[in-house]
Amino acid sequence: MKNILVPIGTSPNAHETLQYAVDLASKFSSQVFVMEVFNVTKGAGNLKDISAKVAQSGKERLKEIINKVDGKKVEIKIATYNGDLIDGLKEINDKLGIDLIVIAPRSNDIKEELYLGHTSGRIIKRTEIPTLIVPKGTKFTPFKIVLVGFKSGVLKRKRILNPLIEIKKKFKSKIHLLLVKTPGYIDRDLQINTALMDISSHLTLAEHATTYLGILEHIQAEHPDLLCVFRRKRGVFTNLWEKNTIHKAEFSAKIPVLVLSVKKD
Repeated sequence: MKNILVPIGTSPNAHETLQYAVDLASKFSSQVFVMEVFNVTKGAGNLKDISAKVAQSGKERLKEIINKVDGKKVEIKIATYNGDLIDGLKEINDKLGIDLIVIAPRSNDIKEELYLGHTSGRIIKRTEIPTLIVPKGTKFTPFKIVLVGFKSGVLKRKRILNPLIEIKKKFKSKIHLLLVKTPGYIDRDLQINTALMDISSHLTLAEHATTYLGILEHIQAEHPDLLCVFRRKRGVFTNLWEKNTIHKAEFSAKIPVLVLSVKKD
């Protein structure tokens, strides 16, 4: 896990998310990229001059946020992008190879009923980069127990699991698998990827109306330090991925959530 990216939004608590990312990075000897996106269009006077001024202003703001965290000898670099957030994430990923994005569930606290706000929701929905969602105020602690919740154990590519494998190796984590059988499941869903089985220490099969309800019950029973889910068309967020915001009534977690993308399933 060499490169960790932290998109900085408008939240006054952005430094808390960055601190979490830095604490995590210090365990993996990773470098952290702090990113801010702005949008200056061609109609805004001298585009080059205005873009340069806005970019400089963004860098100064990022420096202020960086100065609020304990760097722990982690290399923190600044990245700014003029344009759409997702385009910027894809561009920096193409250039550097981002192993993990660390975000807060919401960019601000205006709508408390939301788990994922518009910005964080777009990042989860529109990128294939592994993403760690860190609840507001969460302090980093090693992941001793990881709950992996899913409704299908079929994974076509082992490398999808790379972040989970690295976490297990670094923290000697116990990986608990939870396969939730929901109405309409097919037998193929019960086939679990060999690589996933190899890193796990425990497997539970449960039946619930939704995958989320099964996960919620086991979070309360097992008290994991980290929840891992797969972003796929037929998964935890089956219908949630159709929109950029997710209400707490639909999904919420008080622990960090690692989202691994399954591009095709």
